[in-house]
Amino acid sequence: MKTTSRRSVPLLALALLAIAFVALVSLSSVALRGARVDLTEQGLYTLSEGTLSILAKVEDPVTLKLYYSEHATRDLQAFRGYATRVRELLEEIAARSDGKVSVQVIDPEPFSEAEDQAAALGLRSLRVPGTGDQLYFGLVASNSTDGESLMPFIQPDKEAFLEYDVAKLISSLGGAGRPVVGLVSGLPMGPRMDPSGAQDPGWVLDRQIRDLFELRRFQGMPASIASDVDLLMVVHPKDVPEQTLVAIDQFVMRGGRLLVFVDPDAEADQSALNPLDTLAVSPPQASSLGPLFQAWGIHFDPARVVLDERHALQVQPDPNGPPVRHLAVLGLGSESLNQDDVVTAGLGVLNFSTAGALGLSRESTLRMEPLVQSSLRAALADAAAVRDAVGDPELLREDFRPGNEALVLAARFTGELKSAFPGRGEGHLDASDGPVNLLVVADTDLLTDRLWVQVQAFLGQPVYDAFANNGDFVFNVVDNLVGNADLISVRTRQPSARPFTRVEDIRRGAEARYRSTEQRLQQQIDELEQQLGALQQTGADGQAQAVTPAQQAEILRFQEERLRMRKELRDVQHRLNADIESLGDRLKLLNILGMPSLVVLVALLVSWRRWARRRAAEA
Repeated sequence: MKTTSRRSVPLLALALLAIAFVALVSLSSVALRGARVDLTEQGLYTLSEGTLSILAKVEDPVTLKLYYSEHATRDLQAFRGYATRVRELLEEIAARSDGKVSVQVIDPEPFSEAEDQAAALGLRSLRVPGTGDQLYFGLVASNSTDGESLMPFIQPDKEAFLEYDVAKLISSLGGAGRPVVGLVSGLPMGPRMDPSGAQDPGWVLDRQIRDLFELRRFQGMPASIASDVDLLMVVHPKDVPEQTLVAIDQFVMRGGRLLVFVDPDAEADQSALNPLDTLAVSPPQASSLGPLFQAWGIHFDPARVVLDERHALQVQPDPNGPPVRHLAVLGLGSESLNQDDVVTAGLGVLNFSTAGALGLSRESTLRMEPLVQSSLRAALADAAAVRDAVGDPELLREDFRPGNEALVLAARFTGELKSAFPGRGEGHLDASDGPVNLLVVADTDLLTDRLWVQVQAFLGQPVYDAFANNGDFVFNVVDNLVGNADLISVRTRQPSARPFTRVEDIRRGAEARYRSTEQRLQQQIDELEQQLGALQQTGADGQAQAVTPAQQAEILRFQEERLRMRKELRDVQHRLNADIESLGDRLKLLNILGMPSLVVLVALLVSWRRWARRRAAEA
């Protein structure tokens, strides 16, 4: 009887343990319902302060209806994963809204009433290749007073913009219409016909500004700026007439916000190219608001380009040659961006090309707040010299002398301001009506697609794969200057991809150590090639000249020397990556052995402590 009772004790304990486990799971599912812990370093699953601020300002309850064709994506696993991410974000927004936002997920099945509703609302459907199914994936936001706002199709490769797009959708309900952005541009940013006659939709930045704001293009140089323009965006101003300068000046004096992109060498400006000689090097295409800058105390030299050894990016001027670092093509990381300004805080990388430098005179009444700066290993060079070095960027290193001073590539200017054209009669303002807010960027190339985004097609629709934050930067600037500050912090978040800064530092160090050796060997090889060519010359009749035994021996010696130098050059090129490969091996070893070793050490420590306690108890 006692033996049976003893045997039943473990079974009874196991049953009690199972009951306790079920009870604990049930209790935690109720008590911790909706609780989430975001352990990612960058807070990828945490709503930003801007979104929370927008949700706190919602007065009329908002309903978010997500139309998603579940069956149509049965074979699109990547798309289904993105749809799950969208749904989770909407549910998180609803959970943090204190009941002000609700979410409905609707499957618009073929020939259903939900499909008719989706089409009537203006949602866009895409035909899935191979099946012919119609795929809906759009979002509609509505409240009881202001109608509806929608995202016709949620693009799968815009996850970095997802929270911003949804927050923008919610904030647009109850707004007084989209802000008006006036654009004066000397570059072909918008839709146009390409030389083949096809329709070119324009730069990605131009397209997305059109989606987010009311973009009003000025044809030519305007003589006046309407009062309903919230922001005036001036891109690459060349040969600006005085009447336009006066119009811009008075717009700023009235309290209008101004965003200016100038450039000492705008590579996208093809107006000076010779159509009869497309290979000819065109002169630098500079732009500036010279009279306004001079009167306001803003320094900008349109003939000087910033070179930066620390942030130089690799380019490949010769398709058959190795990539080289171009001192005028810059990739600026977070350490170069002002983390105290909402425009640049949290951005990862901005790419600039042949940018200028900004400054402020002592007599200016403005205050300059740098937003983007070079490293201390920077200097200024003539724009013409930079253009001449397009085919061989290494030429820029010959006279490069860093000045040990950070150069400003983009800045915000604030404060009281006097007109650049005083005393123009009735209605003309000679001073600003309160503090002004100007933002100047000394580069226009950062707006071009090639420096920040790749455009791809998905189900017949363009999707944007951004490899830099140039788009985020411009959107942040526009949002900030039109007065929508809440949306800034929604988008100023680092991308999930993290650059290997340690590897990049090793690569730069290796290049600096081996570049001189590589250049010396290559020069010696070129000289040997010339000497061999001279020894192996052919006669006037095209026949090879007779070679003496001494010349034959010299040719053999040159050939052996060339083979030796080529081998040495290959060894130098291999050593360029030796440090990086060594780092990779160390990381692999750490990943493979590090964690198991840590577990073993912890296990041994626990065992030793138990053994020590047992010995102490026995003693």
